[in-house]
Amino acid sequence: MKMRRKLEKREKNERYRFVDFLVDLLFFVPELLFLPIRLLVWMVRPIVRLVTDIF
Repeated sequence: MKMRRKLEKREKNERYRFVDFLVDLLFFVPELLFLPIRLLVWMVRPIVRLVTDIF
């Protein structure tokens, strides 16, 4: 019985732990690194298409 109560208590505990923070950070950092490159590509591609269509 004691073990069951302990497990139930642990399941109800939904605190944001350090491990959760690290996992979020691991997903967020690459996005921050690649976003400027992606934006640059999105901005340059239409300009290049426009210029190549003109000539």
